Formats: sequence, C-alpha cells, structure tokens
Amino acid sequence: MVQMSLTMSDNTQLKTWVARDTKERFAAVARHQGLSDSALLKRLVDLMLHTAGGGETAVVADRAGRDSRLTVRLHLTDQVLLRERAAARGMRAATYVSVLTRAHLRALAPLPQEELLALKRTVAELASIGRNLNQIAHAANRGERVIGPKQEDLRAMLKICQGLRDHVKTLLSANLKSWEQGYGEPGTK
Repeated sequence: MVQMSLTMSDNTQLKTWVARDTKERFAAVARHQGLSDSALLKRLVDLMLHTAGGGETAVVADRAGRDSRLTVRLHLTDQVLLRERAAARGMRAATYVSVLTRAHLRALAPLPQEELLALKRTVAELASIGRNLNQIAHAANRGERVIGPKQEDLRAMLKICQGLRDHVKTLLSANLKSWEQGYGEPGTK
C-alpha cells in the first residue's frame, strides 16, 4: 500500500509498507551510506524518476534548493577541533566548513577576513612609504635640494619595511600550514 499525504509546505510524504526484514536491510544500507532511511528513500525515488524521464525538471529544481545545505556527522573529537579552528579564525563552524570545502574543491588557500584586512592594511602602509621614498628620489634626481629623511630615518623606514615583510610572510605561512595539516597525532589524518 502506498499512501501520500499533504504537508504544510506543499511537499508530500511517500509511505509504503514492507516486511520487517526488508526494512532492517534498508536501514542498514542507509546507515552504511551515512543517510537516514527517508533520505535514502528520497534518493531512490529521485533516481527512478530521473532515469524514467518523468518529472526531471522537478527533481532538478528540488535538488538545487536542497543541495545548498549539507548535513555532516562528525566524531565528537572532530567537532571540538572544528569549533576551535573556527573560533581561532573568528568564524562560525558552518562558515568555516563552507570556506574549507570551497577551498579544497577550488584548490584555494583561503584567508579569513581579519587576516585579509591585516594584509590589506600592510600593503597600504607599504605603498605609502614607497610613494614617499619615490618622491624623494625624483626630487634628488632632478637636482633639487632634498630636505627629507636623514640616513637614520631611511634606516628606520627600511627596518619597518623589513618588519612588515616578515610579518606578512609569517602570516601567509601560518595560514597555508593551518589549511594543510590537522590537529591529529603525527602520522594520522
């Protein structure tokens, strides 16, 4: 017997009766695939409709909305690590997983927003210093009397530039390393 009932969201529910052994085997297959019984049943119905050629546009439209969300089961210790990593980057866990997944799929090494803003500020500061030094150099090349930074000032600017460079290199290195390695014991993934 197949029964369909209307829910409040204009979706319908599909039910059927099967032997207890069939239900238990079906549930085992669903668990093995990391799905609920109903999620596996929905996949099978969608697959059948898709291969039969009927209702193909409805299946595609339904998948577009539902596939934008993903439910993942994590081991308890992995959940803790996920929250720690997300918090360290000032992100919610779901946002962190989304960014991480996109980075993996597109071979990116993402920078969290705060790190990106720090890099942008650093680049702006370096650009400002560069413009000032460039103006001094142009004036000196034109034979103008340059009243500007003394040798000690230039050494200080050079030290600042080197410090900024080293800071950016460290930041980028730490970011890349954090996306490449986990918190697991050595030799584990």
